[in-house]
Amino acid sequence: MRASASHKTGLVRAKLATVKRGSSVASFVFAALSLTVFAAAQTSGGAPDRDSNADQTINIRVDTNLVVVPVTVTDKANRFVLGLEKKDFQIFEGDTEENITHFSGEDAPLSVGMLIDTSGSMGLKLDTSRAAVSELLKTLNAEDEAFLIEFNDKASVLQGLTSRMEDVQNKLDSLHTGGLTALLDAIHLGLEEMKKAKNPRKALVVISDGGDNSSHYTQQQIKDLVREADVQLYAMGVFEPVLFPGLSKAEISGPLLLSEISEQTGGRAFGASESSQLPLIAEKIAIELHNQYVLAYAPANQTRDGKYRAITLKLRQPKGLGDLKARWRLGYYAPTQ
Repeated sequence: MRASASHKTGLVRAKLATVKRGSSVASFVFAALSLTVFAAAQTSGGAPDRDSNADQTINIRVDTNLVVVPVTVTDKANRFVLGLEKKDFQIFEGDTEENITHFSGEDAPLSVGMLIDTSGSMGLKLDTSRAAVSELLKTLNAEDEAFLIEFNDKASVLQGLTSRMEDVQNKLDSLHTGGLTALLDAIHLGLEEMKKAKNPRKALVVISDGGDNSSHYTQQQIKDLVREADVQLYAMGVFEPVLFPGLSKAEISGPLLLSEISEQTGGRAFGASESSQLPLIAEKIAIELHNQYVLAYAPANQTRDGKYRAITLKLRQPKGLGDLKARWRLGYYAPTQ
């Protein structure tokens, strides 16, 4: 995990614990081998073909469901805690403790999707929304990739997954506002686009000022989809402190929905009373994304029944660090085939 010099004051390193870049434990997150991994409930169709003229070509298939769990650890002062070891974590599915087979405390490559509300009500907030996304783009590393979705009456991919952040920035500069808010459709489109991602860690970041009033997908459908996907969701919302007459039920419940979905995936929803706060919130999200642990395990229950499996995580509290808190994805749907 990394943080810039200006961010180091917000980090706490566990005593006598170091995370070495390039270690065999961390290497699973960077592996680009043709390894079939079912992260959460999504099933890969097999390993991609390599050039046959390479002497060291190796094709590996592992017929095991691997559940990947990003974890954020903070102390009482809400500072990120780095340097914990695999032995400091316990993962349970139901009452069964699972064996953590892979562990990384590194800043693993990230695929991130930016979902920006460009509905009519965002007119005066669009410039600060652009600034918030730009802040996030600045923090991405060479191995990271990003895409950009705008949503108003409908959701559209403006820039597909790319490692060229200047391409995302150029599309960002062309945004204009108008229309209604298809928030749920945008999340669905973001999850679909994320299926093309090459990196082990995946996150969607939503910027919006209200609930949904123009989507084809329902709240329950989106809740189910995020449980199936191996994607964290973060939200930046500029919401009115007072509810005005005439708002639909979906518009009123929008902030609560974003909070529920974010918590389910191990992400967070941030509320802002003014749009000027968005770049600072984006900075917080960026720091968090670059200071996470990634755990993985092969579930003891290998039944492919499509049922929801709740995940519980416990921390063994290292001496001298006080009470630590953890956030993680709360569960996933088992594969069906």
